[in-house]
Amino acid sequence: MPGVSHRIESISESATMAVNTMANQLRSEGRDVIGYGAGEPDFPTPEAIVEAAVAAARDPAMHRYTPAPGLPELRAAVATKTKRDSAYEVEPSQVMITNGGKQAVYATIQCLIDPGDEVLLPSPYWVTYPSAVGLADGVTVPIETGSEQGFKATVEQLEAARTARTKMLIFVSPSNPTGAVYTAEEVIAIGEWAAEHGVWILTDEIYEHLVYGDATFSSIPSLVPAARERCVVVNGVAKTYAMTGWRVGWMIGPPDVIKGASKLQSHSTSNVANVSQAAALAAVSGSLDDVAMMREAFDRRRRTMFRMLDEMNGVSCLEPQGAFYAFPSMHGALGRPIEGEVAKTSLELATLCLEKAGVAFVPGEAFGAPGYARFSYSIDDDDLQNGLTRLGSLLAED
Repeated sequence: MPGVSHRIESISESATMAVNTMANQLRSEGRDVIGYGAGEPDFPTPEAIVEAAVAAARDPAMHRYTPAPGLPELRAAVATKTKRDSAYEVEPSQVMITNGGKQAVYATIQCLIDPGDEVLLPSPYWVTYPSAVGLADGVTVPIETGSEQGFKATVEQLEAARTARTKMLIFVSPSNPTGAVYTAEEVIAIGEWAAEHGVWILTDEIYEHLVYGDATFSSIPSLVPAARERCVVVNGVAKTYAMTGWRVGWMIGPPDVIKGASKLQSHSTSNVANVSQAAALAAVSGSLDDVAMMREAFDRRRRTMFRMLDEMNGVSCLEPQGAFYAFPSMHGALGRPIEGEVAKTSLELATLCLEKAGVAFVPGEAFGAPGYARFSYSIDDDDLQNGLTRLGSLLAED
Protein backbone atom coordinates (compact mmCIF):
# COMPACT_ATOMS: atom_id res chain seq x y z
CA MET A 1 0.00 0.00 0.00
CA PRO A 2 1.35 3.45 -0.84
CA GLY A 3 1.87 5.80 2.06
CA VAL A 4 4.19 8.24 3.72
CA SER A 5 7.61 7.14 4.91
CA HIS A 6 8.27 5.78 8.39
CA ARG A 7 10.50 8.81 8.95
CA ILE A 8 7.57 11.18 8.52
CA GLU A 9 5.11 8.94 10.37
CA SER A 10 7.41 8.99 13.39
CA ILE A 11 7.22 12.74 13.93
CA SER A 12 4.26 14.53 15.45
CA GLU A 13 2.61 17.82 14.65
CA SER A 14 3.95 20.82 16.54
CA ALA A 15 1.88 21.01 19.73
CA THR A 16 2.03 24.79 19.78
CA MET A 17 0.60 24.93 16.28
CA ALA A 18 -2.09 22.40 17.28
CA VAL A 19 -3.20 24.59 20.20
CA ASN A 20 -3.44 27.62 17.93
CA THR A 21 -5.47 25.57 15.43
CA MET A 22 -7.93 24.47 18.13
CA ALA A 23 -8.29 28.02 19.45
CA ASN A 24 -8.85 29.42 15.97
CA GLN A 25 -11.48 26.78 15.25
CA LEU A 26 -13.44 27.79 18.35
CA ARG A 27 -13.11 31.46 17.41
CA SER A 28 -14.53 30.69 13.97
CA GLU A 29 -17.54 29.19 15.76
CA GLY A 30 -18.09 32.45 17.61
CA ARG A 31 -16.38 31.53 20.90
CA ASP A 32 -14.41 34.14 22.82
CA VAL A 33 -11.02 32.46 23.18
CA ILE A 34 -7.89 33.99 24.68
CA GLY A 35 -4.79 32.11 23.59
CA TYR A 36 -1.45 31.87 25.36
CA GLY A 37 0.01 29.38 22.91
CA ALA A 38 1.77 31.52 20.31
CA GLY A 39 5.53 31.79 20.47
CA GLU A 40 5.71 35.10 18.66
CA PRO A 41 5.69 38.79 19.58
CA ASP A 42 2.35 40.53 19.19
CA PHE A 43 4.02 43.71 17.87
CA PRO A 44 4.27 44.70 14.21
CA THR A 45 7.68 44.53 12.58
CA PRO A 46 9.39 47.93 13.04
CA GLU A 47 8.66 50.34 10.19
CA ALA A 48 12.27 50.85 9.08
CA ILE A 49 12.58 47.11 8.50
CA VAL A 50 9.37 47.01 6.49
CA GLU A 51 10.53 49.93 4.35
CA ALA A 52 13.80 48.13 3.59
CA ALA A 53 11.77 45.17 2.35
CA VAL A 54 9.59 47.40 0.17
CA ALA A 55 12.68 48.90 -1.43
CA ALA A 56 14.13 45.44 -2.01
CA ALA A 57 10.92 44.24 -3.65
CA ARG A 58 11.30 47.02 -6.22
CA ASP A 59 14.95 46.16 -6.96
CA PRO A 60 15.26 43.85 -10.01
CA ALA A 61 18.47 42.38 -8.56
CA MET A 62 16.34 40.88 -5.79
CA HIS A 63 14.13 39.10 -8.33
CA ARG A 64 16.80 36.50 -9.10
CA TYR A 65 18.52 33.58 -7.39
CA THR A 66 21.21 34.58 -4.92
CA PRO A 67 23.87 32.45 -3.15
CA ALA A 68 22.44 29.54 -1.15
CA PRO A 69 24.30 30.47 2.09
CA GLY A 70 22.77 33.95 2.03
CA LEU A 71 23.39 37.44 0.71
CA PRO A 72 27.06 38.31 1.38
CA GLU A 73 26.11 41.63 2.96
CA LEU A 74 23.69 39.91 5.38
CA ARG A 75 26.25 37.27 6.35
CA ALA A 76 28.73 40.06 7.10
CA ALA A 77 26.12 42.00 9.07
CA VAL A 78 25.26 38.93 11.18
CA ALA A 79 28.97 38.49 11.96
CA THR A 80 29.15 42.14 13.05
CA LYS A 81 25.95 41.83 15.11
CA THR A 82 27.30 38.70 16.83
CA LYS A 83 30.43 40.54 17.92
CA ARG A 84 28.28 43.44 19.16
CA ASP A 85 25.79 41.35 21.13
CA SER A 86 27.85 38.33 22.21
CA ALA A 87 31.49 39.47 22.06
CA TYR A 88 32.04 36.50 19.74
CA GLU A 89 34.09 37.35 16.66
CA VAL A 90 33.42 35.26 13.54
CA GLU A 91 34.03 35.57 9.82
CA PRO A 92 31.11 36.05 7.41
CA SER A 93 32.08 32.70 5.86
CA GLN A 94 31.11 31.08 9.18
CA VAL A 95 27.51 32.30 8.79
CA MET A 96 24.72 30.65 6.79
CA ILE A 97 21.33 32.34 6.42
CA THR A 98 18.38 29.96 6.82
CA ASN A 99 14.61 29.93 6.45
CA GLY A 100 14.06 30.77 10.10
CA GLY A 101 15.77 29.42 13.19
CA LYS A 102 13.96 26.11 12.78
CA GLN A 103 15.80 25.33 9.56
CA ALA A 104 19.07 26.26 11.23
CA VAL A 105 18.38 23.66 13.93
CA TYR A 106 17.46 21.06 11.31
CA ALA A 107 20.53 21.78 9.15
CA THR A 108 22.89 21.66 12.12
CA ILE A 109 21.62 18.28 13.24
CA GLN A 110 21.61 16.87 9.71
CA CYS A 111 25.23 17.93 9.31
CA LEU A 112 26.49 16.52 12.60
CA ILE A 113 24.33 13.58 13.68
CA ASP A 114 24.69 10.06 12.27
CA PRO A 115 22.28 7.17 12.97
CA GLY A 116 22.55 6.11 16.60
CA ASP A 117 24.35 9.23 17.80
CA GLU A 118 23.02 10.49 21.11
CA VAL A 119 21.93 14.07 21.70
CA LEU A 120 21.62 15.34 25.27
CA LEU A 121 18.55 17.55 25.63
CA PRO A 122 17.63 19.25 28.91
CA SER A 123 13.93 18.85 29.62
CA PRO A 124 11.55 20.74 29.41
CA TYR A 125 12.52 21.38 25.80
CA TRP A 126 11.14 23.10 22.73
CA VAL A 127 8.92 20.71 20.79
CA THR A 128 10.98 20.71 17.57
CA TYR A 129 14.33 19.51 18.94
CA PRO A 130 13.47 15.80 19.39
CA SER A 131 11.82 15.65 15.97
CA ALA A 132 14.87 17.19 14.31
CA VAL A 133 17.10 14.63 16.04
CA GLY A 134 14.78 11.80 15.00
CA LEU A 135 14.83 12.91 11.37
CA ALA A 136 18.60 12.36 11.43
CA ASP A 137 18.08 8.91 13.02
CA GLY A 138 19.74 10.19 16.17
CA VAL A 139 18.69 9.35 19.71
CA THR A 140 17.38 12.06 22.03
CA VAL A 141 18.51 11.64 25.65
CA PRO A 142 16.34 13.88 27.87
CA ILE A 143 18.01 15.41 30.92
CA GLU A 144 15.18 16.02 33.35
CA THR A 145 15.18 19.29 35.26
CA GLY A 146 12.48 20.75 37.45
CA SER A 147 11.41 23.96 39.07
CA GLU A 148 13.39 23.04 42.20
CA GLN A 149 16.60 23.50 40.19
CA GLY A 150 15.32 26.42 38.16
CA PHE A 151 14.74 24.25 35.06
CA LYS A 152 18.51 24.23 34.46
CA ALA A 153 20.66 21.17 33.81
CA THR A 154 23.86 20.70 35.79
CA VAL A 155 27.25 19.45 34.67
CA GLU A 156 26.77 16.48 36.99
CA GLN A 157 23.56 15.51 35.17
CA LEU A 158 25.19 15.87 31.77
CA GLU A 159 28.16 13.77 32.79
CA ALA A 160 25.92 11.06 34.24
CA ALA A 161 24.09 10.85 30.89
CA ARG A 162 27.21 10.90 28.71
CA THR A 163 28.11 7.66 26.90
CA ALA A 164 30.43 6.63 24.12
CA ARG A 165 27.61 7.51 21.70
CA THR A 166 27.10 11.07 22.98
CA LYS A 167 27.69 13.46 20.08
CA MET A 168 25.87 16.68 20.93
CA LEU A 169 24.29 18.81 23.63
CA ILE A 170 21.42 21.13 22.72
CA PHE A 171 21.72 24.16 24.98
CA VAL A 172 19.12 26.94 25.21
CA SER A 173 19.29 30.09 27.34
CA PRO A 174 16.99 31.99 27.65
CA SER A 175 14.77 28.94 27.46
CA ASN A 176 11.65 28.09 25.57
CA PRO A 177 9.43 26.88 27.28
CA THR A 178 10.54 27.70 30.83
CA GLY A 179 11.99 31.21 30.65
CA ALA A 180 15.08 29.99 32.56
CA VAL A 181 18.36 31.84 32.06
CA TYR A 182 21.70 30.26 32.93
CA THR A 183 24.24 32.40 34.77
CA ALA A 184 27.62 33.12 33.21
CA GLU A 185 29.22 30.72 35.67
CA GLU A 186 26.82 27.94 34.70
CA VAL A 187 27.41 28.60 31.01
CA ILE A 188 31.17 28.44 31.46
CA ALA A 189 30.96 25.18 33.42
CA ILE A 190 28.83 23.51 30.74
CA GLY A 191 30.99 24.82 27.90
CA GLU A 192 34.18 23.59 29.56
CA TRP A 193 32.61 20.18 30.20
CA ALA A 194 31.62 19.86 26.53
CA ALA A 195 35.07 20.96 25.32
CA GLU A 196 36.80 18.52 27.66
CA HIS A 197 34.79 15.57 26.36
CA GLY A 198 34.61 16.53 22.69
CA VAL A 199 30.83 17.00 22.75
CA TRP A 200 29.32 19.23 20.07
CA ILE A 201 27.10 22.06 21.28
CA LEU A 202 24.08 23.41 19.42
CA THR A 203 23.34 26.62 21.30
CA ASP A 204 20.05 28.28 20.45
CA GLU A 205 20.33 32.02 21.15
CA ILE A 206 17.09 33.18 19.55
CA TYR A 207 15.92 34.90 22.78
CA GLU A 208 19.25 36.60 23.55
CA HIS A 209 17.75 40.10 23.89
CA LEU A 210 14.79 39.04 26.02
CA VAL A 211 16.15 38.86 29.57
CA TYR A 212 14.73 40.64 32.63
CA GLY A 213 15.61 41.78 36.12
CA ASP A 214 19.09 40.72 37.18
CA ALA A 215 19.37 38.00 34.52
CA THR A 216 21.96 38.41 31.77
CA PHE A 217 22.48 36.59 28.50
CA SER A 218 25.72 34.60 28.14
CA SER A 219 27.04 32.93 24.99
CA ILE A 220 29.04 29.71 25.28
CA PRO A 221 31.50 30.34 22.42
CA SER A 222 32.17 33.82 23.73
CA LEU A 223 32.93 32.70 27.28
CA VAL A 224 34.56 29.35 26.46
CA PRO A 225 36.95 29.69 23.49
CA ALA A 226 37.90 26.01 23.80
CA ALA A 227 34.35 25.05 22.82
CA ARG A 228 34.25 27.05 19.58
CA GLU A 229 35.59 24.35 17.28
CA ARG A 230 32.63 22.13 18.24
CA CYS A 231 29.92 24.75 18.64
CA VAL A 232 27.12 25.90 16.33
CA VAL A 233 25.12 29.01 17.24
CA VAL A 234 21.52 29.18 16.02
CA ASN A 235 19.73 32.52 15.96
CA GLY A 236 17.42 34.71 13.90
CA VAL A 237 15.35 37.87 13.67
CA ALA A 238 11.99 36.34 14.58
CA LYS A 239 11.71 37.02 18.31
CA THR A 240 13.95 40.06 18.73
CA TYR A 241 12.48 42.12 15.90
CA ALA A 242 8.90 40.73 15.73
CA MET A 243 9.63 39.04 12.40
CA THR A 244 8.34 35.50 12.80
CA GLY A 245 6.61 35.54 9.41
CA TRP A 246 9.63 36.81 7.51
CA ARG A 247 11.44 33.47 8.02
CA VAL A 248 15.07 34.49 8.43
CA GLY A 249 17.47 32.77 10.78
CA TRP A 250 21.10 31.74 10.67
CA MET A 251 23.66 29.31 11.95
CA ILE A 252 27.24 30.17 12.89
CA GLY A 253 29.83 27.43 13.11
CA PRO A 254 33.16 25.99 12.03
CA PRO A 255 33.87 26.36 8.28
CA ASP A 256 33.40 22.67 7.44
CA VAL A 257 29.98 22.60 9.11
CA ILE A 258 28.84 25.73 7.28
CA LYS A 259 30.13 24.31 4.02
CA GLY A 260 28.16 21.12 4.59
CA ALA A 261 25.02 23.01 5.60
CA SER A 262 25.30 25.16 2.48
CA LYS A 263 25.38 22.03 0.32
CA LEU A 264 22.27 20.75 2.08
CA GLN A 265 20.50 24.06 1.62
CA SER A 266 21.44 24.25 -2.05
CA HIS A 267 19.58 20.98 -2.62
CA SER A 268 16.60 21.69 -0.36
CA THR A 269 15.44 25.30 -0.24
CA SER A 270 18.16 27.20 -2.13
CA ASN A 271 18.45 30.83 -1.00
CA VAL A 272 16.19 32.44 1.57
CA ALA A 273 13.73 34.91 -0.01
CA ASN A 274 15.75 37.98 -0.97
CA VAL A 275 13.18 40.49 0.25
CA SER A 276 13.20 38.85 3.67
CA GLN A 277 16.99 38.90 3.70
CA ALA A 278 16.95 42.63 2.94
CA ALA A 279 14.55 43.14 5.85
CA ALA A 280 16.82 41.11 8.13
CA LEU A 281 19.81 43.17 7.03
CA ALA A 282 18.01 46.34 8.13
CA ALA A 283 17.08 44.67 11.42
CA VAL A 284 20.51 43.44 12.50
CA SER A 285 22.26 46.59 11.25
CA GLY A 286 19.82 49.05 12.78
CA SER A 287 18.95 50.51 16.13
CA LEU A 288 17.86 48.41 19.10
CA ASP A 289 15.39 51.05 20.27
CA ASP A 290 12.33 49.09 19.14
CA VAL A 291 13.77 45.97 20.75
CA ALA A 292 14.07 47.81 24.05
CA MET A 293 10.45 48.98 23.80
CA MET A 294 9.19 45.44 23.20
CA ARG A 295 11.35 44.04 26.00
CA GLU A 296 9.90 46.61 28.42
CA ALA A 297 6.37 45.52 27.49
CA PHE A 298 7.25 41.84 27.84
CA ASP A 299 8.78 42.51 31.25
CA ARG A 300 5.60 44.23 32.46
CA ARG A 301 3.46 41.35 31.22
CA ARG A 302 5.89 38.81 32.68
CA ARG A 303 5.48 40.22 36.16
CA THR A 304 1.70 40.32 35.82
CA MET A 305 1.48 36.75 34.54
CA PHE A 306 3.82 35.38 37.19
CA ARG A 307 1.81 37.01 39.98
CA MET A 308 -1.58 35.91 38.67
CA LEU A 309 -0.55 32.34 37.92
CA ASP A 310 1.19 31.85 41.24
CA GLU A 311 -1.93 33.03 43.10
CA MET A 312 -4.22 30.47 41.43
CA ASN A 313 -5.60 27.47 43.24
CA GLY A 314 -3.52 24.42 42.35
CA VAL A 315 -0.90 26.35 40.36
CA SER A 316 2.71 27.02 41.31
CA CYS A 317 4.91 29.19 39.12
CA LEU A 318 8.64 29.85 39.06
CA GLU A 319 9.34 33.43 38.00
CA PRO A 320 10.60 33.41 34.40
CA GLN A 321 13.80 35.34 33.70
CA GLY A 322 13.86 35.37 29.91
CA ALA A 323 12.06 34.78 26.59
CA PHE A 324 8.28 35.42 26.87
CA TYR A 325 6.95 32.30 28.57
CA ALA A 326 5.90 31.20 32.03
CA PHE A 327 5.96 27.48 32.81
CA PRO A 328 3.84 26.82 35.89
CA SER A 329 3.21 23.51 37.57
CA MET A 330 -0.45 22.57 37.21
CA HIS A 331 -0.16 19.47 39.41
CA GLY A 332 -2.41 20.92 42.11
CA ALA A 333 -5.24 21.31 39.61
CA LEU A 334 -5.11 17.69 38.47
CA GLY A 335 -7.29 14.96 39.89
CA ARG A 336 -9.92 17.22 41.42
CA PRO A 337 -13.36 18.23 40.10
CA ILE A 338 -13.50 21.32 37.91
CA GLU A 339 -17.09 22.13 36.91
CA GLY A 340 -17.94 18.46 37.37
CA GLU A 341 -15.00 17.13 35.35
CA VAL A 342 -11.64 15.77 36.45
CA ALA A 343 -8.45 16.22 34.45
CA LYS A 344 -5.78 13.63 35.22
CA THR A 345 -3.10 15.09 32.95
CA SER A 346 -2.07 18.58 31.88
CA LEU A 347 -3.16 17.61 28.37
CA GLU A 348 -6.67 16.89 29.63
CA LEU A 349 -6.57 20.06 31.73
CA ALA A 350 -5.66 22.17 28.69
CA THR A 351 -8.65 20.78 26.80
CA LEU A 352 -10.97 21.35 29.76
CA CYS A 353 -9.80 24.96 30.23
CA LEU A 354 -10.25 25.69 26.54
CA GLU A 355 -13.76 24.30 26.53
CA LYS A 356 -14.94 25.71 29.90
CA ALA A 357 -13.13 29.05 30.09
CA GLY A 358 -12.06 29.81 26.53
CA VAL A 359 -8.41 29.85 27.61
CA ALA A 360 -5.79 28.14 25.45
CA PHE A 361 -2.34 27.12 26.67
CA VAL A 362 0.14 24.42 25.68
CA PRO A 363 0.24 21.36 27.97
CA GLY A 364 3.56 20.27 29.40
CA GLU A 365 3.47 16.90 27.64
CA ALA A 366 4.53 18.74 24.46
CA PHE A 367 7.77 19.78 26.16
CA GLY A 368 8.57 16.52 27.91
CA ALA A 369 7.18 17.83 31.21
CA PRO A 370 3.76 16.34 32.10
CA GLY A 371 1.94 18.27 34.78
CA TYR A 372 3.23 21.66 33.63
CA ALA A 373 1.95 24.15 31.05
CA ARG A 374 3.43 26.87 28.87
CA PHE A 375 1.81 30.31 28.85
CA SER A 376 3.12 32.95 26.44
CA TYR A 377 2.97 36.54 27.61
CA SER A 378 3.44 37.92 24.10
CA ILE A 379 -0.18 38.96 24.26
CA ASP A 380 -2.05 42.25 24.77
CA ASP A 381 -2.08 43.37 28.42
CA ASP A 382 -5.86 43.39 28.71
CA ASP A 383 -6.28 39.96 27.12
CA LEU A 384 -3.50 38.60 29.30
CA GLN A 385 -5.24 39.69 32.47
CA ASN A 386 -8.74 38.81 31.33
CA GLY A 387 -7.78 35.29 30.31
CA LEU A 388 -5.89 34.63 33.52
CA THR A 389 -8.82 35.96 35.54
CA ARG A 390 -11.10 33.48 33.76
CA LEU A 391 -8.65 30.66 34.37
CA GLY A 392 -8.28 31.59 38.04
CA SER A 393 -12.06 31.57 38.48
CA LEU A 394 -12.36 28.17 36.83
CA LEU A 395 -9.61 26.60 38.94
CA ALA A 396 -10.97 28.16 42.15
CA GLU A 397 -14.01 25.92 41.99
CA ASP A 398 -14.00 22.66 43.97
